[in-house]
Amino acid sequence: MPTWTAYTKLTEKAPSEALGLALEGMEPEPYGVGVFEMEDGSGLWEVGAYFMDKPDDVVLALLQAAHGAQPFIISEVPDVDWVAKVRRDLSPVVAGRFFVHGSHDADKVPADSEPLLIEAAMAFGTGHHGTTLGCLKALDRLDNEGFVGQSVADIGCGTAVLAMAAARIWPNPALASDIDPVAVEVAEANVAANNMTGRVICLEATGFDHPQLSEAAPFDLIFANILKGPLVDMSGDLTGALRSGGYAILSGILNDQADEVVAAYAEHGAGVHYREENGEWTTLTLKKA
Repeated sequence: MPTWTAYTKLTEKAPSEALGLALEGMEPEPYGVGVFEMEDGSGLWEVGAYFMDKPDDVVLALLQAAHGAQPFIISEVPDVDWVAKVRRDLSPVVAGRFFVHGSHDADKVPADSEPLLIEAAMAFGTGHHGTTLGCLKALDRLDNEGFVGQSVADIGCGTAVLAMAAARIWPNPALASDIDPVAVEVAEANVAANNMTGRVICLEATGFDHPQLSEAAPFDLIFANILKGPLVDMSGDLTGALRSGGYAILSGILNDQADEVVAAYAEHGAGVHYREENGEWTTLTLKKA
């Protein structure tokens, strides 16, 4: 059975959120509404809704006009088994010693690798995205340089693949936190699937606002694979949670945004140790003076 999507763009956060709320009251009612800032540096906000039945284009036009949005783009989504498609399309990812795979590729794990099982249904964070790939490569590089993280935090952890990777190669448990309770549940499921219960501790937290994060600080290594805006906003908190000589691996940064992130962290005493581009995304390894 096909479904429907309706997307539009706005220039400011407040009217975008107001439009999202208005969409939730539509008939037929959407089964999901999303409001987020676009990652292309344009400053635009995208508002999307998902429907089981075709939405009323007249109602959408009225909502568009009332909230100063661009015209909605309405699309029919074909009936596709997306998990099966992702399984077919996503091959295992190799990032240094790390081998990220789904259960359907368990027989392909090389004997000398560090395997990380992430199912296709949890696609963001599988390693195929340039941001996750860059972070895993940066971790592998630090370890090859002789660095050992005794205290590691993964902020905005998503699938917790980065925290699991660190806990695979270093002796102490890692902390993995996310603002989204659903992401924390996904992270806990992935930790269990990788037989790493107790090796990665999953927390629901906004930034560093959690007692366990406060108690564990200062950290030797902090991952933050999120977006440029939040990375800049938390630059003071993140560097403050790092010990002297500690590292931060940052991504979710478009290549043309990287200099702004570097400048923000330089103000707090963290300089570039290594910088790498993977496609359109930059991963920064920073070191606190």
